[in-house]
Amino acid sequence: MGKIKAWAKRLKQQIFVLYLAYKDERVPWYAKLFTACVVAYAFSPIDLIPDFIPILGYLDDVIIVPLGIMFALRMIPAEVIVECEVQAKEMMKNGKPKNWLVGSLIILVWSIIMLWAILKVYQMFS
Repeated sequence: MGKIKAWAKRLKQQIFVLYLAYKDERVPWYAKLFTACVVAYAFSPIDLIPDFIPILGYLDDVIIVPLGIMFALRMIPAEVIVECEVQAKEMMKNGKPKNWLVGSLIILVWSIIMLWAILKVYQMFS
């Protein structure tokens, strides 16, 4: 259990590193774009795959987010990462920023999917 907690803490720190690196002008635009997507998704209060869906619900937390972090960190210059790691440790004490825009977009996508499904079911029975 200790290993899982350490892994989760390290993952959280890496998200903060990416959040800070996104703001650095030394990071290339394509890395900023990808990093912004990873950070927004990780900070979003809503998951693309809801956690109540068995197995798949935790897929994003265990696979998608860590893979996104790994790829984003490879796109960012090493000196930026080192500087952001120091700042990230300080940020972790204060809590994570919320990205309500991405959360709202995910709610919108799920609402459209649900509406489409309801309309299809209604068409089948009418």
